[in-house]
Amino acid sequence: MTQPLLGIVASAFVLAVSLAFLAVFDFPTFVGWVSFYMLGVVPLQIVVVVVWGANPPFAARLRQPAKGLTLLLATALGAAAIAPVVLRLVGEGISPPGPIPSQYAVVVVPTTFFMAIAFGGWPFDALTRAQGRANARNQIAAGLLLLVVSYALTYALFRVFFNYEFLQGTPVYLQSAPHGLFNGVSALVFYVTMLGGMFLMLHFDLWPFTLAAGLMKQPVLGLVWTIAAAAVAAVVMWITTGILALDPMYVLTRITAPFIFGTIIVLNMLQNSLFATLRQPLKGAANALGAALIGGVLAHLYGRVDRIIVGLELPSGAPGYEYELWLVNALLSVTFPFLIVYAAYFTFWPMTKRQAVGSTVQT
Repeated sequence: MTQPLLGIVASAFVLAVSLAFLAVFDFPTFVGWVSFYMLGVVPLQIVVVVVWGANPPFAARLRQPAKGLTLLLATALGAAAIAPVVLRLVGEGISPPGPIPSQYAVVVVPTTFFMAIAFGGWPFDALTRAQGRANARNQIAAGLLLLVVSYALTYALFRVFFNYEFLQGTPVYLQSAPHGLFNGVSALVFYVTMLGGMFLMLHFDLWPFTLAAGLMKQPVLGLVWTIAAAAVAAVVMWITTGILALDPMYVLTRITAPFIFGTIIVLNMLQNSLFATLRQPLKGAANALGAALIGGVLAHLYGRVDRIIVGLELPSGAPGYEYELWLVNALLSVTFPFLIVYAAYFTFWPMTKRQAVGSTVQT
């Protein structure tokens, strides 16, 4: 198969697997340990796919499906090692994980994406300029260093900007919770929306940044890209939560998460093939609109089958946001990493035996 048929069939397959996976767990288990663990998988995937090019030294000589299985096992074991450390760091070791450590785990994902993609792995990419075996060793080191710094930087951001005083008096409140500048939920939605802004620029192949050669060097590109993403998030939040008075969780689950989810479909699964003949900025506008529509439709589909999968109708909105928690985790904690596993780890095996090429979020 060729694109876009390959991506359509592959996406349908992964969505089916994801829904089957979701059906295994009841609601408390899924929004507890399952989603917490899966959130730890995504930063590792970013390292594997972006920094290591889905071709680290320990898997470089393997063929599919052995290569995909090796990468999957390495990621699974890494996430299993990270989860208890994170729970102890921000969750006081209380099991199952509550909303505070879970939201920290969410925030690590945008940080890792920005460091790996917007900043191109800078400054850790300097380690990979060695030759031969040293390069292979340094590639692993660069990825692991980026991962550690992502968690550390996120912890600093978490303490400064996130505030959970609104949870005081509830069973999920932690004495160690940060007392930062902004409501924790609003801060989380803003930061995840920043990630959506970063992905928006990928649809445009970094146009108009590419018009100025001076912007295309690190760390300048990373700084400009981050500022642009923050501006996009500010505008989205101003319109949705300010002018329209929408609940931040509504914005996250109906606007931000579907767009990010749709972007993975358009750029990774369909490999930027939908509007390949168009030039920028028209191509970017078409891609972004396609991602919003595809993500919105799939999010709506997930929202229609949640009762079948969970076994009960989840209430929406404050104070519990059960429906919103299930939906956003189903999209971004489960299906998102499953899509990356199939597209990047297994390179669409066995639907195609050739290495997939194209503009994706891992570039």
